[in-house]
Amino acid sequence: MSNFQNIEAPALFNLMTQPKVLVVDVRNDDEVMRGRIPNAIHIPLSMLPVEYQKLEGADQVVFYCHSGVRSALAADFAVSKGIDHVHNLTGGVIAWAKAGYDFVNK
Repeated sequence: MSNFQNIEAPALFNLMTQPKVLVVDVRNDDEVMRGRIPNAIHIPLSMLPVEYQKLEGADQVVFYCHSGVRSALAADFAVSKGIDHVHNLTGGVIAWAKAGYDFVNK
Protein backbone atom coordinates (compact mmCIF):
# COMPACT_ATOMS: atom_id res chain seq x y z
CA MET A 1 0.00 0.00 0.00
CA SER A 2 1.28 3.45 -0.89
CA ASN A 3 1.41 6.40 1.45
CA PHE A 4 0.01 8.92 -1.00
CA GLN A 5 -3.57 9.63 -2.00
CA ASN A 6 -4.94 9.49 -5.51
CA ILE A 7 -6.93 12.57 -6.46
CA GLU A 8 -9.44 13.07 -9.27
CA ALA A 9 -9.31 16.12 -11.56
CA PRO A 10 -12.31 17.94 -10.00
CA ALA A 11 -10.86 17.52 -6.51
CA LEU A 12 -7.50 18.85 -7.72
CA PHE A 13 -9.20 21.84 -9.34
CA ASN A 14 -10.82 22.67 -5.98
CA LEU A 15 -7.63 21.99 -4.01
CA MET A 16 -5.70 24.43 -6.20
CA THR A 17 -7.67 27.33 -4.70
CA GLN A 18 -5.97 26.75 -1.34
CA PRO A 19 -2.64 28.33 -0.43
CA LYS A 20 0.57 26.32 -0.32
CA VAL A 21 -0.60 23.64 -2.76
CA LEU A 22 2.22 22.64 -5.08
CA VAL A 23 1.28 20.97 -8.36
CA VAL A 24 4.21 19.21 -10.03
CA ASP A 25 4.37 18.11 -13.67
CA VAL A 26 6.79 15.18 -13.96
CA ARG A 27 6.47 14.74 -17.72
CA ASN A 28 9.31 15.17 -20.20
CA ASP A 29 10.10 18.59 -21.69
CA ASP A 30 8.45 17.79 -25.04
CA GLU A 31 5.21 16.83 -23.30
CA VAL A 32 5.16 19.99 -21.19
CA MET A 33 5.55 22.08 -24.35
CA ARG A 34 2.05 20.91 -25.39
CA GLY A 35 0.55 22.50 -22.27
CA ARG A 36 0.50 22.12 -18.52
CA ILE A 37 -1.93 22.56 -15.66
CA PRO A 38 -2.00 26.23 -14.57
CA ASN A 39 0.51 27.19 -11.86
CA ALA A 40 2.23 23.78 -11.97
CA ILE A 41 5.98 23.60 -11.70
CA HIS A 42 7.94 21.25 -13.93
CA ILE A 43 10.32 18.71 -12.44
CA PRO A 44 10.90 15.83 -14.87
CA LEU A 45 10.67 12.48 -13.11
CA SER A 46 14.34 11.80 -13.87
CA MET A 47 15.33 15.01 -12.04
CA LEU A 48 13.15 14.51 -8.95
CA PRO A 49 15.93 12.81 -6.93
CA VAL A 50 18.08 15.95 -7.20
CA GLU A 51 15.27 18.55 -7.06
CA TYR A 52 12.86 17.16 -4.47
CA GLN A 53 13.84 19.91 -2.01
CA LYS A 54 11.60 22.20 -4.07
CA LEU A 55 8.67 20.30 -2.56
CA GLU A 56 9.49 21.21 1.01
CA GLY A 57 7.28 23.84 2.60
CA ALA A 58 4.16 22.97 0.64
CA ASP A 59 1.10 21.95 2.62
CA GLN A 60 0.01 19.60 -0.17
CA VAL A 61 1.93 18.25 -3.18
CA VAL A 62 0.16 16.87 -6.24
CA PHE A 63 2.07 15.08 -8.98
CA TYR A 64 0.79 14.51 -12.49
CA CYS A 65 1.99 13.11 -15.79
CA HIS A 66 0.28 11.93 -18.97
CA SER A 67 -1.77 9.08 -17.52
CA GLY A 68 -0.83 8.80 -13.84
CA VAL A 69 1.86 6.10 -13.93
CA ARG A 70 5.00 8.24 -13.68
CA SER A 71 3.35 10.59 -11.21
CA ALA A 72 2.57 7.63 -8.94
CA LEU A 73 6.29 6.81 -8.96
CA ALA A 74 7.05 10.45 -8.14
CA ALA A 75 4.53 10.41 -5.29
CA ASP A 76 6.08 7.24 -3.85
CA PHE A 77 9.52 8.84 -4.05
CA ALA A 78 8.34 12.04 -2.33
CA VAL A 79 6.80 10.05 0.50
CA SER A 80 10.06 8.12 0.90
CA LYS A 81 11.84 11.47 1.37
CA GLY A 82 9.49 12.51 4.16
CA ILE A 83 7.19 14.81 2.19
CA ASP A 84 3.70 14.86 3.73
CA HIS A 85 0.28 15.17 2.09
CA VAL A 86 1.27 13.81 -1.30
CA HIS A 87 -1.25 13.15 -4.07
CA ASN A 88 -1.23 11.58 -7.52
CA LEU A 89 -3.61 12.89 -10.19
CA THR A 90 -5.53 9.83 -11.32
CA GLY A 91 -5.48 9.64 -15.10
CA GLY A 92 -2.99 12.51 -15.47
CA VAL A 93 -3.50 15.21 -18.08
CA ILE A 94 -5.83 12.89 -19.96
CA ALA A 95 -8.29 13.01 -17.04
CA TRP A 96 -7.71 16.76 -16.59
CA ALA A 97 -8.63 17.38 -20.25
CA LYS A 98 -11.64 15.02 -20.14
CA ALA A 99 -12.94 16.95 -17.12
CA GLY A 100 -12.86 20.11 -19.28
CA TYR A 101 -10.12 22.02 -17.46
CA ASP A 102 -7.71 24.33 -19.23
CA PHE A 103 -4.01 24.08 -19.92
CA VAL A 104 -1.44 26.84 -20.26
CA ASN A 105 1.55 26.91 -22.55
CA LYS A 106 5.01 27.30 -21.13
